[in-house]
Amino acid sequence: MSGKPALRLSVPTPVVTMLPGAHARWEESAGIEEVARIAQAADWLGYHHLTCSEHVGVPAAEAVRRGARYFDPLATFGYLAARTERIRLATNVLVLGYHHPLEIAKRYGTLDVVSGGRVILGVGVGTLRDEFDLLDAPFEDRGARADDALRALRASLSQAEPAYRGEYYSFGGLVVDPCAVQDRLPLWVGGRTLRSLRRAIALADGWSPFGVTPAQARGWIQREELPAGFEIVLGPGRPLDPIADPDAAAEELAELAAAGATIASARLVHHSLQHYLDQLEALAALHADISSPKT
Repeated sequence: MSGKPALRLSVPTPVVTMLPGAHARWEESAGIEEVARIAQAADWLGYHHLTCSEHVGVPAAEAVRRGARYFDPLATFGYLAARTERIRLATNVLVLGYHHPLEIAKRYGTLDVVSGGRVILGVGVGTLRDEFDLLDAPFEDRGARADDALRALRASLSQAEPAYRGEYYSFGGLVVDPCAVQDRLPLWVGGRTLRSLRRAIALADGWSPFGVTPAQARGWIQREELPAGFEIVLGPGRPLDPIADPDAAAEELAELAAAGATIASARLVHHSLQHYLDQLEALAALHADISSPKT
């Protein structure tokens, strides 16, 4: 019997982020109440986490490629925490260079208290130079700064009196109250390179890439030695349609598991809010069926 944990499901939350060519028309006029209904359904169905990403201001020229809508994760998750009970709340991702580590520790530590210990901090190095310039954040050394920020976060999350001395960040002799209630609040690293995976292995608890195919991820993962309990969140090569094509959806989930995923980011075919909710339920039922021991 394999000791590998079963693949779990997560929700790349619609509405809060809309990528060109990848969102459904109904999302354009939807708001937080629709998001809350999705979060409540996913919570009831046993999905592991839902997501919210971060951009402060997307240059108009870049919005054509990256999209323009990005709900703020902290405000969004504060609301969804009050509307749900178990599902975890994962930033996917916060850009480390836009924040001092203690700002993240205080704000998301408070969210961890508010949510009852359900926060996952997905973080990234960032690539949008114009946004760095907008925020007066250094761009050229952002990789080294991100590494130091990850070390500073690990030293300060869940610590009422954090202390850290690093290359870019140093602090001590202060109280951060409230702080995260999880003994080890999970840190995940995003990105789309082998370097992001190696950064995650060295400094975090999981890897949640974007724009990486299951086959590409599998090749990278097989080259590395993963720590015990390390999480890998991968999305399917195409959106899942468990209602119309459950066999294809099952095959996609199997491919993600074979690639090394511990959590599947369940992108879905959907044409309305109700269709999305129905797809969530159908995928959860399909996943339960294929995960059940066969006699």
